Amino acid sequence: MRRRQAFANVGHVNVSPILALAGLITIGLLVPRLTSLRWPRVSSLDLFVAAGGPLVALGLVLGPGIDLLDRQALAAVAPAIALAIGWIGAAFGACFEWRYLRRIPRGAWLLAAISSLVTLTAVALATWLAMRLIPALSAAWAPPRLPAILTLGALAAASGPGVVTLVARVVGTPPRAARPIVLAATLETAFALVAMTLPFASHRRVGAAVAWLALVVLAAGSGALAGLTFVWLTRLGTGLPRTELGFAVLATLLLGAGVGTAAGVPPFVTCFLASALIVNASPQRHAVRAVLVEGERPSYAVLLVVTGALLALPTAWILVAAPVLLGLRAVAKWAAVRFGGRLLGLARGSRERGGLGTIAQGGVVVALGLSYALLYGGAGPLLTTIVLLVAAAQLSAVPLWTFALRADSAGPVAPATPDASAPLTQTTAPPELSANVSAEWPR
Repeated sequence: MRRRQAFANVGHVNVSPILALAGLITIGLLVPRLTSLRWPRVSSLDLFVAAGGPLVALGLVLGPGIDLLDRQALAAVAPAIALAIGWIGAAFGACFEWRYLRRIPRGAWLLAAISSLVTLTAVALATWLAMRLIPALSAAWAPPRLPAILTLGALAAASGPGVVTLVARVVGTPPRAARPIVLAATLETAFALVAMTLPFASHRRVGAAVAWLALVVLAAGSGALAGLTFVWLTRLGTGLPRTELGFAVLATLLLGAGVGTAAGVPPFVTCFLASALIVNASPQRHAVRAVLVEGERPSYAVLLVVTGALLALPTAWILVAAPVLLGLRAVAKWAAVRFGGRLLGLARGSRERGGLGTIAQGGVVVALGLSYALLYGGAGPLLTTIVLLVAAAQLSAVPLWTFALRADSAGPVAPATPDASAPLTQTTAPPELSANVSAEWPR
């Protein structure tokens, strides 16, 4: 009895919010140091390590393991978590500069939309069927039922531009040949973000149409406020020093995350829109991208540790559902791109690699899943499913890409798709490619 009481007392230690915040900051600052170490190359496993898998394990130990990062401690550092999520969203939003977007071929937009829609539909239907047939999954993922189904479907449609870049490097695909695949990953993730507005809006206790319209208006207003504030601050002095510019970016993202949270809009969405406005309206767009890349690693580290602390596994059926959903996702993406690309007249090689080459996922998906969990509360099992899907996608990305290359080489040689979108995925400047994880992380 005394031993049980001792363990019970250890499991409910009250952690100071200052200590929890200091721990998260320390982890974020140590990650850039750790990534400079030499890591062994083990293809898929190495990709999983590079994308931050050990950080999720660390959060799992600090959270459910020893109860250091419990819900009370995480609630105390909620502004830091919102900033980390918003920073990932801002880094992704910096990809969408209009002068680059208008050069993307129409076929690339249509193919990404087809792939996203087919994948979302297939995974959402499979999720609905699993919740009907397995009561344990229904109890773990819901309530609410419909937002959970839409979330799994929407995030299955997403990819990870940064992780796809890492996969291309591991496989040895030339940068020029990988550009259309990274572009497809970027567009599919953008469509998934649009689809995620549906479960985000369902949080409001009004009609579905009114809730979605309110979310769009509030998100646009919050993003415009933050973005225009940055433009106004930086126009007071041209050519701001790097330190002052970094402070302006930090203040802008804090404003966007705070205003968005107060309005019921996830920080990811608000900061995404603010960043997209900044890179289109500010003359210092390149410096802003550089600042976002510098702060991406600490933000990503905090994001993964917090995600690990919120994981929960109430039923072993989640371990079965995750690989099944991944397999269905891979088949849906492959079929959608293969047959959709044939209808659009794309080359065979682009269809093969485009379907299986965008399997890998990363920080954007985790940030959106964490946003859902924080918005609804008690969504740890659903977040666990999302993390398992991301991890499985990273581990299977290299074999699937290799399989696609073999299938491509077995068929007739076809010219590559037009490379009009190259500026969106520059190989020498990684800001457009690092929406999920920096291409300089150990691989």
